[in-house]
Amino acid sequence: MFSKRIRQLRGEKHLTQAAVAANIGLSARGYQDLELGAVPRGDTLLAIAEFFDVSMDWLMGRTDKREVNR
Repeated sequence: MFSKRIRQLRGEKHLTQAAVAANIGLSARGYQDLELGAVPRGDTLLAIAEFFDVSMDWLMGRTDKREVNR
């Protein structure tokens, strides 16, 4: 679910894998691995959620609600 959702978000923003990787502090290969199914570490999950302004629960498939509770 996670890899599908980050590909979806990246596509919606018309960004390359390298652009997302640079913005969240990963190598391009590290980000590519996530889109191919690697499980993110907690700090990486948080960085992706903050970058795309979505909830970590949504990224991980625990809810259908994208919005972050603030």
